[in-house]
Amino acid sequence: MSKTPPDKDVSTPQPVVLATSRSFSSGDLDLAGELAAGGCRVVTGPADHDLRALRPLLAEAVAWIAGTGPVTAEHLDAAPQLRLVARYGVGVDAVDLTAAAARGLLVTNTPGANTGAVADHAVALMLAALRDVTAGDRGVRAGRWTVRRTRQLGGLTVGIVGLGRIGREVAARLQGFGSTLLGHDPWVDLAQVAALGVEVVGLDELVRRSDVITLHAPGEEVLVDARLLGHVRPDAILVNTARATLVEESALAEALRHGRLRGYAADVLATESDPSGAGVSPLLADDLVDRTLFTPHAAAQTVEAVDQMGRGAVDAVLALVRGEPLPNLVRLPTTVPGGPDGQP
Repeated sequence: MSKTPPDKDVSTPQPVVLATSRSFSSGDLDLAGELAAGGCRVVTGPADHDLRALRPLLAEAVAWIAGTGPVTAEHLDAAPQLRLVARYGVGVDAVDLTAAAARGLLVTNTPGANTGAVADHAVALMLAALRDVTAGDRGVRAGRWTVRRTRQLGGLTVGIVGLGRIGREVAARLQGFGSTLLGHDPWVDLAQVAALGVEVVGLDELVRRSDVITLHAPGEEVLVDARLLGHVRPDAILVNTARATLVEESALAEALRHGRLRGYAADVLATESDPSGAGVSPLLADDLVDRTLFTPHAAAQTVEAVDQMGRGAVDAVLALVRGEPLPNLVRLPTTVPGGPDGQP
């Protein structure tokens, strides 16, 4: 009589892992394969986290590798078996942490996974804006070889707003160019930036002295508004690879339009997440084309960053399945069952 091998318990269903990040397992690492080898069944859902589409998938999910879409109380209500939200990236602003805590869920993220990619992108936008790369390309294609004199990054003062992981990596890269570096961060550890040659100053002083201002601050608070723009040098460049909400876009458009700021280069726009497509940023106005440069929220989309973000999320899921301590737990607003650190 044949017997089921002791390590093949057919009565135990595979834990279902829902993945809603567009880029999950699309790098060099076969992370979906690792989850399958670990006994999990991977299902994919829409990156915008549309609840109607996700509801049947959430109903059976034990772990959710969540992209940038919202994770709301309504999503969690539709997931009775869910134990873990593994945020694919560092930011958890889109996750209702209070709702997760109330349901006894664990939340992890992947700090540092895309730091180098975003820092590279910020410097790339600085160079492209300063050297009129886009305008030059358009001119050549149209048969125009007109040259406009530009500026070298190494001869300029760069103000870095936010001196966390990404801000410090930007500073490290700019050291190689020879730029003069200013920084603003009310929570900065001065010892961490001293070796990078960053002079820490107030925000108003930073914008008054900087030829290039690059934003790397957390949170949703508006930093660049009409008042602050009144202190910016008219030939300055503003770069934003952080959050669209850090800038007041209407005030910024007016500053550009009236010559109070030379250029704006960004990887984010306030209207990018508008599912209706009805919202149009004032920064996309036709008369600002030669003073603005945008990329489609692509700063973190390198093969290396995708692999590192996926690695962090998969490690958390596999630790959950194996009953091991989870890496990179996010501290929730209330105590989660299992102890102050949320360990299972």
